[in-house]
Amino acid sequence: MYFTNISTAQTADCLHLREQCINAANGCDSVWKIVEDVCNISVLGNRCKAEDTIGCNRIIQVLVDEYPEFKNCVCSTDDFCSITTLLGKHCSIDKDNISTETKLQWSLSALSKTCLDMNKECVEDEVCNKQLSLYLKVCSVNKKCNMEECQAAIRFFYQNMPFEVAQMMTFCDCIQPDESCHRAKELLHGKPCAVTAVPPPSCLSVIHMCEENEFCRKKYTTFRSKCWRHVTKKCYDDEACLETLIKGDMPCSANADCKAAYISNWGTMLRVECTCQNLPPAEQPLCKLFHHILHSKSCFSELRE
Repeated sequence: MYFTNISTAQTADCLHLREQCINAANGCDSVWKIVEDVCNISVLGNRCKAEDTIGCNRIIQVLVDEYPEFKNCVCSTDDFCSITTLLGKHCSIDKDNISTETKLQWSLSALSKTCLDMNKECVEDEVCNKQLSLYLKVCSVNKKCNMEECQAAIRFFYQNMPFEVAQMMTFCDCIQPDESCHRAKELLHGKPCAVTAVPPPSCLSVIHMCEENEFCRKKYTTFRSKCWRHVTKKCYDDEACLETLIKGDMPCSANADCKAAYISNWGTMLRVECTCQNLPPAEQPLCKLFHHILHSKSCFSELRE
């Protein structure tokens, strides 16, 4: 696929927007690196040779969802966001290179599958393995961890999987002490690069940082409304009210919408491991409540987290 020229003015605006993204400190550069990798974009000449056209279009959609300012550069008037309109130019698509959907499917037997089973099945599936390889390339333990870039890769990986498959992967576990299985679990769950900060932040800090980021705030709002509706209805953002709640006051819906919202949090700061240690006693109740909301297994007791 190669770009062909359309509007020079629009191209200049979008090139400037790309430069702003690359130099921004808001995580946009991390998503853009994934775009370049998936779409095989050459900065020189703005050429693309995307072998995985569907995957390329999907990461473009991720870019637009997280950074709406790109919409006029990559989306058509009917809101279809595609590599064919990236940076104000068109790509001719080689239909022989369009990938198919993953053949992995949800089944009742999936409930008994370990993380090692899920990892093996993904590797054996052409489409899943292609996405997993990109994720591993970005989040590899063999190079210096870039948490934001790794989180962007995880978001793309799970958004590219059918909901049922993403659910199998996020809720997989290891039945017995099995080093290979635990390594597979850490791999599928973004450890250590995407979730482990040194030193670990407090859960209060995680929530407050998330609320200051528009993309993360939307994720958190959806997660609360789908999983913790009672908490949202009673207190909303009133921290003084939240401090009065105990775990028994916090029923979790755990329905399909809740699971989807939980999976959508993967690859965001909401999944970063947080702590309540070293906080003043007055801040402990609220911190522990946020830790329960973000990391409690009780919400999905019928599934393994």
